[in-house]
Amino acid sequence: MIIAEKTVAHFHYTLKNEAGEELESSNGHEPLTYLHGANNTLAGLEKALTGRATGDKFSVTLQPDEAYGEYQEGLEQRVPVKHLQGLVSKSAKWKKGMTAVIQTEQGQRQVTVIKVGKFMVTVDINPPLAGKVLTFDLDIVAVREATEDEVKHGHVHSADSSCGHDH
Repeated sequence: MIIAEKTVAHFHYTLKNEAGEELESSNGHEPLTYLHGANNTLAGLEKALTGRATGDKFSVTLQPDEAYGEYQEGLEQRVPVKHLQGLVSKSAKWKKGMTAVIQTEQGQRQVTVIKVGKFMVTVDINPPLAGKVLTFDLDIVAVREATEDEVKHGHVHSADSSCGHDH
C-alpha cells in the first residue's frame, strides 16, 4: 500500500541540520505515526512521503518554508517561570538558550529561553527550528488504511488509547 489520503504511515526518521549534525532520531524508539492528508506533519515532509511504500528508505531536504517557517524577529513574550515545562529535574534551573514547553490556547508550543528573572522569563516563541534547512532520513515501516474514526477526527488512534471524542 502506498502513502496517500486517508492512510496511516509509520516511519523512522533522523533529523539533521545543514551541517549534517543529527538533531533527533526515532531509531531505538517507536516509529512516528501520522494520518496522511490531515496536516499532522510538516508540509514538505508530507509531500515527500506521498506515494511512498513500506520499505522505502530515502532522504529529503526541506527549506524553512516547507518545515518550521522563516525565523521572525520580535516574537518575544514574558511568561511566569512556573508556566515553563521540560526541566530534567526539580533542582535544575532555566538558562538562556534552553528549550521549554508552554501551554497555549492552541496547545503545547516549544519556546527558547532568552532571559530568566526571579518570577518571569522572556522566551522566543519562534519554533526552535524556524529558519533552518533540515534533512530527514526516512525509513517507512508500515502503511495502512485509516479507520473511519481516524479520518473523521483528523488524527491516528492507537489501539490502547482514546482521543476523547465520542465514538
